[in-house]
Amino acid sequence: MNSIAQRLDALPSLQPQVSDDEWKVRVELAAAYRLAHSLRWTDHISTHFSARVPGPHEHFLINAYGLTFSEVTASNLVKVDICGEIILDPLALGINRAGYVIHSALHAARRDATCVLHTHTAAGIGVAAQRDGLLMISQHAMHFYDRISYHVYEGIATDMEEQERLVRDLGDNDAFILRNHGLLTCGPSIAHAFTEMFMLERACMAQIAAQAGTAELLIGPDDVARKVASIVKSPRWPGLVETFWDALIRELHPRQTRYDQ
Repeated sequence: MNSIAQRLDALPSLQPQVSDDEWKVRVELAAAYRLAHSLRWTDHISTHFSARVPGPHEHFLINAYGLTFSEVTASNLVKVDICGEIILDPLALGINRAGYVIHSALHAARRDATCVLHTHTAAGIGVAAQRDGLLMISQHAMHFYDRISYHVYEGIATDMEEQERLVRDLGDNDAFILRNHGLLTCGPSIAHAFTEMFMLERACMAQIAAQAGTAELLIGPDDVARKVASIVKSPRWPGLVETFWDALIRELHPRQTRYDQ
């Protein structure tokens, strides 16, 4: 059997085999993986991002098991259905079982959850291990005031029975702290879910940094935190998300323009 490196090198573009709509999602999801790699959100071959495939079928895309985030491309993403049947696996590597359990549950229960992102960063796990969870000590944290959920750790998420509790605990929120485990965000687009994860990860980093000192932490008042969080429900939010995502993509593919012109 060819090594994974050989299979990656030999893999042709999948674009002629899928619809234009699916290819667009594949490219955008692959970009999310590469951005996560550049931001050091990875846990080697663990953790997973997924996105629903447009169309009448309950299919979603997820990374092939064994690839690092830096190796994910639009053509090597695996297409799987809600029931766990693999529809298209270009590298024949299969998928992470825990990834299927978590992502299929949320895609099935939340029609608005077009994209689901899950990470195991040091800062995210650090906050997930704290009894009080995310503290309203930064503007980034206040973004999630009264709109973040928590799920108690039950071990590696390979038990299908846990799906019901994951769905119940997430509720209608787009941000999720999995206790002793990591972070999860979802939303109606890859751009939305990624923006939420960026904000949540930054909030966790700020919290861990603030707790490293000896000074008393300053918790933001509820009315101020509520005001910060309200931006997500404003008419401006979708445009802000797209602007943020577009800037991330430009960072992924620099235009090499001179800064002194």
